[in-house]
Amino acid sequence: MTNNSTKKRDRFVRIAEARTNKILDLLRLLGNCADKNNYEYNEDDVRQIFAVLDREFKNLKHKYLGMDTKEEVFKLRGEAK
Repeated sequence: MTNNSTKKRDRFVRIAEARTNKILDLLRLLGNCADKNNYEYNEDDVRQIFAVLDREFKNLKHKYLGMDTKEEVFKLRGEAK
């Protein structure tokens, strides 16, 4: 490896690890919303959350494969029941 590619690799590892760990922490926080003692939600809410997460993980994989992706903003549809 050249010095430049070593620097790029080191930067990738440092940033990728930090961002991955941040995402894992946020996913765990999202999991806290499953506590029915503190929150009220329905099956459709859960379906929507997992659908958007699944799409975003597919988009992430596509980015690493050099494919086009699109970004979206998540918003729960429907009213609480």
